[in-house]
Amino acid sequence: MSTLDLPDPRPERSVPSPVGRIEHPRATEPAVTADVAIAGLGYVGLPTALAYHHAGQRVVAFDISPHRRAAIERNDVDLLPSDRQRLHRALDDAQFRLVDDPAQLRCARAVIVCVPTPVDRHLVPDLTALRAACETLVEYAVPGQLLMLTSTTYVGCTEDLLVRPLRRRGLVAGEDIHVAFSAERIDPGSAAVRTEQVPRVVAGATSACTGVARRVLAAYAERVHPVPSLAVAEMTKLLENTFRAVNIALVNEFADICGSLGLEVTDVIDAAATKPYGFMPFRPGPGVGGHCIPCDPHYLLWQLRKDRVDAPMISTAMQQIAARPTRVVERLRDVLSRHGLGMPGARVLVSGVTYKPDVADLRESPALEILQRLIEAGAVVGFTDPYVSTATLPNGIDLLRVDDPAAFAPDLVLLHTAHSGTDATWIPDATLVVDGTYGAQALPNRVTL
Repeated sequence: MSTLDLPDPRPERSVPSPVGRIEHPRATEPAVTADVAIAGLGYVGLPTALAYHHAGQRVVAFDISPHRRAAIERNDVDLLPSDRQRLHRALDDAQFRLVDDPAQLRCARAVIVCVPTPVDRHLVPDLTALRAACETLVEYAVPGQLLMLTSTTYVGCTEDLLVRPLRRRGLVAGEDIHVAFSAERIDPGSAAVRTEQVPRVVAGATSACTGVARRVLAAYAERVHPVPSLAVAEMTKLLENTFRAVNIALVNEFADICGSLGLEVTDVIDAAATKPYGFMPFRPGPGVGGHCIPCDPHYLLWQLRKDRVDAPMISTAMQQIAARPTRVVERLRDVLSRHGLGMPGARVLVSGVTYKPDVADLRESPALEILQRLIEAGAVVGFTDPYVSTATLPNGIDLLRVDDPAAFAPDLVLLHTAHSGTDATWIPDATLVVDGTYGAQALPNRVTL
């Protein structure tokens, strides 16, 4: 399959143009020169665009950031080796167009939005990027297109930001245009499952929209799972990441309990994981980062607060996740104190600061808050990380990487992120080590969080 053949659902219907004239759509529609346009080329959008191109589709890759586009053109982006090869091929192919002009979206049969949906410092959903992207889609939409959201958001968002605004423009979902939601499922830095192998859950505003969306996703995805409504598709993503958040909060608490009882929590987890049913192992750590788990459940909690609905288990889990960096700093203070050292003036080195191993992604990384709190407590702080040269802390301070950790001469090393091939042999036997990865049992003077 080389191109998508999406029908114009109502070729005889007249619709208002963006400037208000009433014209036959055939007179105003641009020529279709792309099968799919991807709006937003971050950790989700770029691999998605490359997967479509690899499957033989004509792709418009759209991003408003000149810095991001320049990085993509240089192939200087954080991708798996397989995706980096795909990008190299795509940049040499006229069927892959990297653009900054939103009018180019009009030339695609389908437009897929892959923009971030973070939370602000008050843990309130920040829909700025998504609203802007949807406004652009509505402005440039043409009859017969599919418009699909993939950004994690609240239940009802697709209706609010696409279906209703399109109707005000004279484009009725399921009649003049297709609208769908299919949440992204990207695991940055993990090559365990190829992009094509990850099932896509999808729903359209109508059954006709669902059918078209299934065909668009099936152009690259090996399995597409339709659900009855936009709301079900939106809620599915919230359940996926809320499930992970609750279980991570639980296993971190279990790690603290095991520590108080003198047990190695990884031994307990590994033993429990031998059970072939009813148990899924989660691993403790210094906190939760990335674009999903620290953020997505807050979209659900925010919506429930508006409706005065309580979700005490989810709320408690998210409170524990938010408090984890403070808990880590208090543990470091306790370890220093037990060895006759105070936090003021102590030299503390954080090993690994990205939110997960083997990625260059600092979004929501607990290391940033940990570093800032250590500085505020008077410690002399540094970090090492092969993927990051500068870490911008929540207060805006830029911290430069320590390239010679031995010369930094730390009193204490916090193992935060265990990148593949991380060298810990430089750590002297006398140096205190707090293992936030729970995986460095061989190091002397090592304690866990």
